[in-house]
Amino acid sequence: MTLQKKRALHIGSVSWLLLGAMSHNALADDTPTQLPDITVTAPSPIQRHRTAPTRTPSHVARSAPSRNRERAAAVQPAPAAPAPAPQQGVLPVVTDQFATVTVISNEELRRSGSATLGDLLFSKPGITGSSFAPGASSRPIIRGLDVNRVGIVENGLGGGGVSDLGEDHFVPIDPLSTNQIEVVRGPAALRYGSTSIGGVVSATNNRIPDAMPTCAAAPFQSYGLPVKAPLADAGAPGCLNVETRTSVSSVNRGVEGGMLLDAGGNNVAVHADVYGRTTSDYSIPSYPYLFVPGQPFNGRQPNSATQSDGASVGASYFFQGGYIGAAITQNDSLYHIPGTDGADHQTRIDAHQTKIAVKGEYRPDTAAIDAVRFWVGATDYRHNELGLADPTDPFSDGVRQTFTNKEQEARVEVQMMPFNARFATVTTAFGVQAGHQELTAPSPDDPGSLFNGLWSPNNNNRIAGYVFNEFKFTDSTKAQIAGRIEHVDLHGSMPNFPADYLPDGAPQSSIARNPSYTPVSGSIGLLQNLPGDLVGSITAQYVERAPKPAELFSRGAHDATATFDIGNPNLTIETAKSVEIGLRKATGPFRFEATAYYTRFSNFIYRRLTGVMCGDDFDSCGNGDPNNEARQAVYSQRDAIFRGAEFQSQFDIGPLNGGIWGIENQFDVVRATFTDGTNVPRIPPVRLGGGFYWRDSNWLTRINLVHAFAQNDIAVIGETPTAGYNLLNAEITYNTKLNSSWIGAREMTLGLAGNNLLNQNIRNSVSYTKDEVLMPGLGVRAFANLKF
Repeated sequence: MTLQKKRALHIGSVSWLLLGAMSHNALADDTPTQLPDITVTAPSPIQRHRTAPTRTPSHVARSAPSRNRERAAAVQPAPAAPAPAPQQGVLPVVTDQFATVTVISNEELRRSGSATLGDLLFSKPGITGSSFAPGASSRPIIRGLDVNRVGIVENGLGGGGVSDLGEDHFVPIDPLSTNQIEVVRGPAALRYGSTSIGGVVSATNNRIPDAMPTCAAAPFQSYGLPVKAPLADAGAPGCLNVETRTSVSSVNRGVEGGMLLDAGGNNVAVHADVYGRTTSDYSIPSYPYLFVPGQPFNGRQPNSATQSDGASVGASYFFQGGYIGAAITQNDSLYHIPGTDGADHQTRIDAHQTKIAVKGEYRPDTAAIDAVRFWVGATDYRHNELGLADPTDPFSDGVRQTFTNKEQEARVEVQMMPFNARFATVTTAFGVQAGHQELTAPSPDDPGSLFNGLWSPNNNNRIAGYVFNEFKFTDSTKAQIAGRIEHVDLHGSMPNFPADYLPDGAPQSSIARNPSYTPVSGSIGLLQNLPGDLVGSITAQYVERAPKPAELFSRGAHDATATFDIGNPNLTIETAKSVEIGLRKATGPFRFEATAYYTRFSNFIYRRLTGVMCGDDFDSCGNGDPNNEARQAVYSQRDAIFRGAEFQSQFDIGPLNGGIWGIENQFDVVRATFTDGTNVPRIPPVRLGGGFYWRDSNWLTRINLVHAFAQNDIAVIGETPTAGYNLLNAEITYNTKLNSSWIGAREMTLGLAGNNLLNQNIRNSVSYTKDEVLMPGLGVRAFANLKF
């Protein structure tokens, strides 16, 4: 099916869904579900991180029924009143965690409209995106660390896909179907694996309901989450909520739409969602190619159109003390790869992922165990890289490379009841995590060859145990000690390359490689409440990371990065020793968070460019052929030092026209060098920004400017300087309650957002394609969300 036909089909499907939602009046019910007398309890940091008190976060624990079950069965109180609606645009500052947590709330997600996690987080302090293909393929980069050091999870399970194996690969988690994003750094990241040294990007939604829905949710509360706990009264009436999310964008002529449905009754909750978007090539301010003159240019980034869609259905059953639920999700994306090579070969990626997830929680009526939680997931991912084998022959279009990932994961966590150890109240949580992964990357060019594709089929098995201990000395002073031990077995094959990585005429033979690693990690932290509602923290971490399959087994041309990657099966464990200090304030007219960190890496693994050019196979490396376009990149290890700081704040200056106006600002810097003083490649620039806002209970207006300084601290080989830029954004949003008798909706949010209003040439210093791909130019996005 052509891209144009798929777009038409997609837009038609979304339109019918939205029309169906508008005729849903008879199904809407504003009567809250009757629930037993169960209160919501805020978790301790050992259980889950918690956002500032401006809103109820998506992962706040819903307490189980009272230990006195007879009382819970006998008492049927009136429904709790909805919490007061927090105003839009308030900076969420997390103060009960031992390291910085960046929160993108539901209302900010709806205003942002970013199509990828990397685009969404692009300008957040300490975070940026890889922006290999803006709007299609952009993975978050945290403090200069990417792919193999940044975990991505959805509802507690790995996101799947192969975005950590190639910068051109998309992350199969779409913000359009997500309710909240959190970037977790520090000790809490140990829950998800030692490959999350940089941090974890955690997306949450209601695909597996963890609470019964209510029919009168507070504005801007995470969608579909109740103000009461999971167990529903068997005689309670059913409840149905529907939300539509739509927008149009000028910069890429984009259209997107989605619908979410949550229903519940008789102890069963059901969720379904469907979404889709389509864009054309996006507008850019000027000719995009720095070093390739004379290419066709029409004011748009060539070969940058995208299309994506997805759907999910899930359900949970709630019983006395807990719940169990499951969901199945399908993600599809067809997107073009910009850049000279991508445009010449009409390169596209056609990706599909099917994900099955199961999770549950049980709170037994015992004195020792507070809660038992589990997560189980399986993903089946496949994408074909499409393009012309011969740019002069339009009939040579076909599959150029295929990537597959079949992955299974399971995690069980037990949280103990707090106990008094005299010197402190101690809360312990421990867990076990296991996973299996099978990867392939075959190529049609030489199917019978010994080294077909980027790397041969490989697989890995991993099992880990972890423990968190929190010590509450007083209400003002807490400490945490955490540890994790893993064992990883990997299986693949690699030839023995010459020491100089140049062909020596000897035949290359496949050698089975079966490395195994047992990384051990630990952390300690202190959290102290200070006068003036300030909270200070200090953490120290020792984290070991096992090499990933691509770092060990790569041996071929990688078109996305224009490199010929050579792995090293002799890589050893990478070690990071980190110290982080922070100071935060979440309440009052002045809210801020400030963080400084220092990390020393031993055996830091990176792609080392050798300066040699290669063709499609190893024998072509360094032969002087002018057609060789791939830079030889060898996975190597060196000691390195990363240090940096982040700051952001909001200050409510005072009342204005019935609302509050104020100023906000941000700053971040990361400096990364090897121990000989040379620069680690592809590090974000220093950024400084600020702006003004005005808000009341319905309106939010903001204008913000971020200045990125030029990045001249570059690698010795294969990296060019990046010019600075000014990114000016503005937005206006209106939210209001509605009379559902008008159009069936009970709440509406409308808005306009302008991006890159100065129409600047913006190149991202961390992107492999920055010299050929500009970020989108001036654009305006209009959006509307309705809740029924």
